[in-house]
This record gives sequence, C-alpha cells and structure tokens, in this order.
Amino acid sequence: MTHFTINRRSYRGPLRAVVFDWAGTLVDFGSRAPVLAVQAAFEAAGVPVTTAEARGPMGMAKRAHLATMLAMPRIADAWRQRHGEPDDRAVAEMYRRFLLLQQDFLLAHSALIPGALEVVADCRRRKMKIGSSTGYTIELLEPLVAAARAAGLTLDAVVCASDVPVGRPAPWLCLENARRLEVYPLAAVVKVDDTTVGVEAGINAGAWAVGVASSGNLIGLGEREFAALEESDRQERVDAARGALLEAGAHLVVDTVAELPAALDAIEAALSRGERP
Repeated sequence: MTHFTINRRSYRGPLRAVVFDWAGTLVDFGSRAPVLAVQAAFEAAGVPVTTAEARGPMGMAKRAHLATMLAMPRIADAWRQRHGEPDDRAVAEMYRRFLLLQQDFLLAHSALIPGALEVVADCRRRKMKIGSSTGYTIELLEPLVAAARAAGLTLDAVVCASDVPVGRPAPWLCLENARRLEVYPLAAVVKVDDTTVGVEAGINAGAWAVGVASSGNLIGLGEREFAALEESDRQERVDAARGALLEAGAHLVVDTVAELPAALDAIEAALSRGERP
C-alpha cells in the first residue's frame, strides 16, 4: 500500500499588494453615493425604497444589486402593482435610470476618507502595489478616479465590475487585480473592503481580508453624523458592523482605513509564523 504525505508549503514573505474598495473605504465616508443613486432611481420609477433596502446588496455589481432588490418581496410586490412583473426588462430599466443618476452623486461624495493618503503612502513604503476594485463600471468610476488623483491619491490598478464576468463575492476582481499588478501568491495580497461581499471576495480569492467598520456601508453615516452620535449608540453600531464583517470571514476589522498599518503589521507577523489566509 502506498502512503502519501501531504506537503504544505507556506508563504513567509512580505505583503506585496493591497486591493482597496472605493466608496466607504477610500472615499465617501458612509458610502452614501451609491445608496442615494439607487434610492433616486427607484423614486423616479414610482417605487420608493428604504435606505436599509438599498444598502442590503451593497458591494455587488450594480446591475446585480438592482436585480437583487427587485427580487425582495416588498419591492417586487410594489413594482408589480405599478409596473407589472419585475422581470429582466425591469432590471434593465432600473439600471438605465441608475446610470443616469449615479455619476453626479459620485462626484458630490468624492472626498477622501481621512488617513487614506497617508495609508497609501505607508503601503508604498512597504513596497506594496496598490490595487482597487468596485461594483461600478469603468465609465462611472473614471471621474471618481480623476477626482482622487487630483486630491493626491494614485493607484496602480483599477478593476471594475465591467472588467470581470461576475462581481463580488466571486474572487475575480481580486484575481484580476493580482494579474494586473503581477503579484502572487494571493497570501501576499490584502483585500480591504467595507462590505460583507467584498470581504467574502477576498477570502474566496485566497487573500487576507480586512473589513472596514465605521466609515463603511454597514453603518452608512457621513463623518459628521457619525461623530455626532451618542457614545453608546456609536459603539453599538460599530460593534454590529464589526460582527457582520467578522462573520463574513474578515481576518481583521479596522474602524477606518487610517488604522490599516497596524493591521498590515499583524498580518506580516502571521505570515512570518507560516500562517495562511
């Protein structure tokens, strides 16, 4: 009888790349732009939706996001009463409405999240390449990339939902970033995202996943609104966001991107011990 020994080779080198999400992670504290555009699109169609409904599928490619919302029982029933069956044509119509509205909201909420520039500089000092992924199409994202560049933020790769067959939580956005950045293995890559599906995408790609709690979609408040909360309320919301991101598989969770350097130190220490994502 032949006996086999499974040889496990662990990557023990440095981190080589980070893949950031955009809204709620690098820009737009509270990830407000996509929610406002989704709500405006449904409002224009005569089927208003709540903020919670609009945020539910956040992180998915935007067409898939809208299709998921149209399949929600309450929204599907409201749509059926006004327009008939919420079929593929309804998804296409909502996506058309969304595209017409989204770019203005994106530019209105394009401010960098505090600490973003410093964190990207820290990653470059570590000799890490800087990638990014998003549920937007390239046509929607280009003005936001230009606004970020004008504010001093430059990235090495920008991968959009339109660049891959399926968006998050599938791994393809992360893997396409790794391909364009020419970085491997995926154990040398960190995915940073404020959505649960974004965290899942990092895990599914075999990368390290860092969730972002306070500035992201799961809390959904602008910086001033968040700061104005009573301490107990703010902590309760942060704890809930952290719990959801950890449940999705995040290896670590930070409040905002400004805390990422400490998380990278912890991941590099884990790598040096032979630990894997």
